[in-house]
Amino acid sequence: MASAVNRRLQAWLADNPDESLLRWTFRVVLAVTVAVLAADLVELNEPRVTSDTASPPFDVHREHADGQPASPAVLAPLLKRLMPLPKSDPALERPLSLELRGGGRLYATGTITPGSARAFADEVDRHGEYIKTVVLNSPGGSVADALAMGRLIRARKYATEVEAGKHCASSCPLVFAGGTERRAGERAVIGVHQIAAVRSANAARSDDDMSLAQNVSARCQRHLADMGVDLKVWMHAMETPHDQLFTFKPDELKALNLVTSAPESRPEKPRT
Repeated sequence: MASAVNRRLQAWLADNPDESLLRWTFRVVLAVTVAVLAADLVELNEPRVTSDTASPPFDVHREHADGQPASPAVLAPLLKRLMPLPKSDPALERPLSLELRGGGRLYATGTITPGSARAFADEVDRHGEYIKTVVLNSPGGSVADALAMGRLIRARKYATEVEAGKHCASSCPLVFAGGTERRAGERAVIGVHQIAAVRSANAARSDDDMSLAQNVSARCQRHLADMGVDLKVWMHAMETPHDQLFTFKPDELKALNLVTSAPESRPEKPRT
């Protein structure tokens, strides 16, 4: 572009010998040329702003179908709902314990560890005819064991419940979903996040890890569908980083069919 301007300038100078006019004109043309070149340089180096790049990249383990991170505008409603994991409770950090109490209520308290499903099945074999409701208070844990417990609960036609102020998080809702009736008390915390296998796949990106993540995800989705739970529950889990928790509001629990009925009213213990 600059060479073309120079050629025109030289031709014009040959036809116009007036020296002062030539100097003035040369300065104007030179200034215009510099301005045009500067504008071109700025345009070449300036990033193009589109709907996808108007905001800086933001990664909370969620991607579009083309592999690009979802924009903050898309994630904003989700981010407002995330909360840190509940504070550590020593009782919940211990491996799952089982205690059969009055009214056929089997209390399952603690972390679901490999082998918890076997212990749960043994307890059902011993006292199955007395059990009516499995009462959960757990931060989750082993997905395979949670799935097995949930299936056994459904096969035995037990109800499940999370009492007022108690927790059922991570893989625990897979157990909770097994109940033929599912109840949650006031201020019960029921929440989900990415399972460890999926988080590992997102980080490592190895073929084996990705295959494992897809397999586990498919099993969890099928389980929830078989239990009659809306699969949006699982979508929220996959959108939520492993170190945070998406907790469901009471109306959402009902709308997603994760909770099916109100907690049973139990008579208060007589005062002494």
